[in-house]
Amino acid sequence: MAAAACALASAAATVLVATPASADAALRVHAQARGKFIGTALATSPLANETAYRNIAAGEFNQITAENAMKWSDTEPNDNQYTFSGADQIVNFATANNQQVHGHTLVWHNQTPGWVQGLSATNMRAAMNEHIATVVGRYANNPTVVSWDVVNEVFEENGSFRSSFWYNTLGSGFIADAFRAARAADPDARLCINDYNVEGINAKSTAMYNLVSQLRSQNVPVDCVGFQSHLSTQYGFPNDLQQNLQRFANLGVQVRITELDVRIQGSRTSAKDTQQATYYTNVVNACLAVTACAGVTIWGFTDKYSWVPDTFPGEGFALIYDNNYSQKPSYTAVHNALDNGTPNDTTAPSTPGAPTASSVTSSGATLSWTASTDTGGSGLAGYNVYNSSGTQIATSTTNSVTLTGLSANTAYTVYVRARDGAGNLSGNSTSVTFTTTGGSSDTTAPTTPGTPTASSITSSGATLSWTASTDSGGSGLAGYNVYNSSGTQIATSTTNSVALTGLSANTAYTVYVRARDGAGNLSGNSTSVTFTTTGGSSGGCSATGTIQTQWGGGYVVQPVTVTNGSSSRTSWTVTFTLPSGHSIVGSWNAVLTVSGNTVTARNAAYNGNLGSGASTTFGFQVARPTGDTSTASGYTCA
Repeated sequence: MAAAACALASAAATVLVATPASADAALRVHAQARGKFIGTALATSPLANETAYRNIAAGEFNQITAENAMKWSDTEPNDNQYTFSGADQIVNFATANNQQVHGHTLVWHNQTPGWVQGLSATNMRAAMNEHIATVVGRYANNPTVVSWDVVNEVFEENGSFRSSFWYNTLGSGFIADAFRAARAADPDARLCINDYNVEGINAKSTAMYNLVSQLRSQNVPVDCVGFQSHLSTQYGFPNDLQQNLQRFANLGVQVRITELDVRIQGSRTSAKDTQQATYYTNVVNACLAVTACAGVTIWGFTDKYSWVPDTFPGEGFALIYDNNYSQKPSYTAVHNALDNGTPNDTTAPSTPGAPTASSVTSSGATLSWTASTDTGGSGLAGYNVYNSSGTQIATSTTNSVTLTGLSANTAYTVYVRARDGAGNLSGNSTSVTFTTTGGSSDTTAPTTPGTPTASSITSSGATLSWTASTDSGGSGLAGYNVYNSSGTQIATSTTNSVALTGLSANTAYTVYVRARDGAGNLSGNSTSVTFTTTGGSSGGCSATGTIQTQWGGGYVVQPVTVTNGSSSRTSWTVTFTLPSGHSIVGSWNAVLTVSGNTVTARNAAYNGNLGSGASTTFGFQVARPTGDTSTASGYTCA
């Protein structure tokens, strides 16, 4: 990919050149005709050993995500000891089948080896940067690997930052650091942040929205946002999905569905299959309706290898093929949503007029051109915009488009092709070359913030406030960075206050604040403030459960936050009590056993190592008698 491709983060990427689709064509053909990708997550073992698995993966999908083979635990299980056999297997398969690869995932609180989790702040940041440089750098010149999930699942359900070992050690600044390291490793890759339960507009997705907006205002290279979309037929569909995708797109980022599956509770029935198919249809249609939605990735394709039954006992059948590789109604739903119903049109639209560039700034430009016409019957669907190397960098449904995220003082050469409803593409328009203007001339830093004061101090958090800074340089006050005594950034805020979370109990913290303006200038350091969190003990651990959602016949506890004391540990055990008649029906990030009404949760293989004051989380789902409103209680940790 060319450098301009990553800069134009507002555009929806097409993974392959669109061709006309016939009504019974593979999913990937219909997706290409709509200017989207249809992807799947692949596991290395069946890919190596099962012909049916390989054939479907190769024939139906035009984008591939490695289910596990590119995660930290698989690529660097020991410090500086890398293994890429699984990752290379995925990339080689995709290359052979004219598919593109989305790398998953670089920085995550799960499936990260214990040797990383216990590092000091300095060493952890160094390990993260080195890991990203090595893994992303390995594929930086490989045209098959085009994008990465850089940071994964950084929020709790209430919109606060997840108290992961990353956050507890490095503060929220690790997110920006990871993106900058990824951009340095591959200037052309599209860089994504990814999370679950952000499909609808809620506290968690709004926190993601605010973070992405903030990071982009700080020139952190966040190019796209991934919406995992692990759905269940026992819960309502997030009907504001399209609206939510569009609000993120309006920030200038690409959006994509990254891990779609729709699990069914209990056995399959015709009614449940129909509901599942409707959910699949709704997701695909939402992506099709948003220009900046690049496509949909299904998390696997056959129920035979789905992660769902192991994670959600009593649930399954979440994918579009059954255990025997037969297509389910959900396959037909995806196919029909992608199939635009006009397979007989093979006449391309007329070539667009030469584009002209206007409103050129240091980071964007508006292109416009004389509209094409279409006589083939399927109608003009829109336009694709390409850079000089032939990489698609934007799409539009009208004869103009606004490009954003460009580099200052840089020449761009672009051309346009029209597309119709059947996926036929016109010839190339004449190219236009334009040069963005210079960078910001603002070199004046904001004034130094007032001395922060600490209030609302608890065992795990505190609120800081300070007298606001002013900015006279012209780019405007953008916000504030909060640092600890070692100079590590631990929080950011767009106002003159911030709530710190994930702190250790009975611990003294010394922090200071710096203001930043729109040009990236930083003020001097404010005077420091020292405060001590309350409660806690010098050892042991604690556990707190939060009810995420509940209904007449059950509830979900997410997260249960396990917070360590002052001594590092390699395992933890949490016990809690279920009311009479309640039963566990699913859990994640812990291994649960039940004896009477007592539940014992033990750490999973990847989250038992906790440093001093570090935290991790797990969750579970409970079924209860109709009309019973009681919930689990009495959480203790050892």
